[in-house]
Amino acid sequence: MSESATGDQGGSTGGTARASSDAALVAADAGDGTRAVRAGLPEAVKYEPTLPGPVFAAHFHLPGDPTGPYTYGRDENPTWTLLERAVGELEAPGRNDVETLVFASGMAATSAVLFSQLRAGDVCVLPDDGYQALPLVRAQLEAYGIEVRTAPTRGDAQLDVLDGAKLLWIETPSNPGLDVCDIRRLAEAAHARGALVAVDNTLATPLGQRPLELGADFAVASGTKQLTGHGDVLLGYVVGRDAEAMAAVRRWRKIVGAIPGPMEAWLAHRSIATLQLRVDRQSTTALAVAEALRERPEVTGLRYPGLLDDPAHKIAAQQMRRYGCVVSFTLPTRAHADRFLDALRLVDDATSFGGVRSTAERRGRWGGDAVPEGFIRLSVGAEDPEDLVADVLRALDTSAA
Repeated sequence: MSESATGDQGGSTGGTARASSDAALVAADAGDGTRAVRAGLPEAVKYEPTLPGPVFAAHFHLPGDPTGPYTYGRDENPTWTLLERAVGELEAPGRNDVETLVFASGMAATSAVLFSQLRAGDVCVLPDDGYQALPLVRAQLEAYGIEVRTAPTRGDAQLDVLDGAKLLWIETPSNPGLDVCDIRRLAEAAHARGALVAVDNTLATPLGQRPLELGADFAVASGTKQLTGHGDVLLGYVVGRDAEAMAAVRRWRKIVGAIPGPMEAWLAHRSIATLQLRVDRQSTTALAVAEALRERPEVTGLRYPGLLDDPAHKIAAQQMRRYGCVVSFTLPTRAHADRFLDALRLVDDATSFGGVRSTAERRGRWGGDAVPEGFIRLSVGAEDPEDLVADVLRALDTSAA
């Protein structure tokens, strides 16, 4: 592989990708599909592939002083660089003042932000209705002498506990309840109090919302989900606009070694090319499924931000461009929910979300989520909408007996 496809990608940033660079091939006002297809590609070199294959290297040729971008495999990798550039172009198109770092998983990215920015005596605000691993994070933060306050996502309730906080962590839409908060309003309030703001953008994806444009300091996500969309990659990322804060995140990644493998990074970059196609199809079908579920008397607590009468729709419409692939609802009992899941034919009973194949699960089976026993989280895939709606309705009919 020539230098143009490897060694010169990082430039003076030591290999880390900026959201906009000399290699960026897409205009800032390009459409989402164009951006996704072209994001992060290197400049064309005759006889070389448009997306270079993964670079499997623990070390690199390094005579003399280590002045180049690639020195050791735990610090930088050319395959990461291309992926980081791609993610940065999606989260912050046209900006050259942001930095992107990829991680081995979404939780690795989450931990990197929280534990690199907080010290003993600091105050952190977390959602009390967010991802089920957050209580584990809270326990570890408190073990390190960090005060953790919690508030629900709905109604911008975080405003009541912001005073004295060092970091506000937002998850919107929340997982699995799909509540939404006003990112811009909360970011302005947090900054007025001297707090940093991180937004978990996993469920929305960069094509659904761009937290940095809404005032956040960090956009964090699990690339395991809809970003890569095939259920075959564990990945996370952090995009930030403050160089000093991102240097701390990078240092944390180096210390704990929470790095993705080159193959995973390459698979993720390859998958991003179809992101807009997948997100549009899944969002459209999710709305159709939600509208069908709304007509069923046994379904309660139906949530999808794209529904006009959803409690989150008004705020979601102000800050989201697409409403995601997840629909949540509750069936009367645990047994009813289990019968429903067993009756589905086009939907796999599996955890996670965002894949091209629809999945669903009774979320209460894991513990940790404050949801009823019959609560279902349904992740809509890329199947034909008519087929998926028919399968869901048939399974509801079957499970009612």
